[in-house]
Amino acid sequence: MNFVLNLIMCSAVSNSCLPPYRYPDLFVDGYSCMIAGNYESIAKLEEIGYEDVNKNKIFIKFLCTEEVVVPPKKPKIIS
Repeated sequence: MNFVLNLIMCSAVSNSCLPPYRYPDLFVDGYSCMIAGNYESIAKLEEIGYEDVNKNKIFIKFLCTEEVVVPPKKPKIIS
């Protein structure tokens, strides 16, 4: 089972959120996904910067969801 991290950036000023951003890496468990979500949220806020975060009241929420990876079926060989 893999976990997918989705980050959602919102503005309290405009009362809206951007579409979720699916983090490119998959995680082996919920714990590592949640830790990454916190780190990535902080990194994004630092990238946006103090002024814009405060001016637009930006906040980031995230969720980790399980993704079932189904292996592809082998083609049947007809002889």
